[in-house]
Amino acid sequence: MIPKKADTPPRPRKNPLQKNILTLFLTFFKIGLFTFGGGYAMLSIIDNICVERKKWITHDEMMNITVIAESTPGPIAINCSTFVGYKQAGLWGALAATFGVVLPSFVIIYLISMVFDNFLQFPVAVNALRGVKIAVGLLIFSAAVNMMRKMKKTPLSSAILAVSAVVMLAIEFFSLKFSTVSLMLIAAAVSLCVFLAEELAHGKDGERK
Repeated sequence: MIPKKADTPPRPRKNPLQKNILTLFLTFFKIGLFTFGGGYAMLSIIDNICVERKKWITHDEMMNITVIAESTPGPIAINCSTFVGYKQAGLWGALAATFGVVLPSFVIIYLISMVFDNFLQFPVAVNALRGVKIAVGLLIFSAAVNMMRKMKKTPLSSAILAVSAVVMLAIEFFSLKFSTVSLMLIAAAVSLCVFLAEELAHGKDGERK
């Protein structure tokens, strides 16, 4: 009589929540590790990974969180990563994504600060930083182009975009003392006034009918 083989115990499955948290941490760790130039330079990378490839958020959500992150305290990339992490896995997901995007920068800046006096004496390091500046400018430009291309085109949004671009160029070229926060508040006030005027006009049309 052939003895029966003992049933192999099932392999323990990973908790889906733990898997999501680990994926969030590794994804934003990679974003923080290979992105230079701060939050604006990271926007195109975050959009490519979180919107286009992984479908974690929609483009409209990316646009909204970018505006909110710019208007609230803290670096814009950290605010974006916190939002994406929270949407995917709640509080622990927000912590994992935030810690993942911050950790590489913290370690790299800490190591550079230890040898900063000698770091800029190497021609290779200086030339590398010059190349990084050019790449950062292109990343920021790419993020701006993608947002403009996917933004819903209306006469009001196009007018605000054109005026804001002219004002920002004037501030840069003529060294004007005008805060970009004030520009954002003015744009928000104009949009709100137009919205209220349209709602009031629709309300009057409805009463007439």
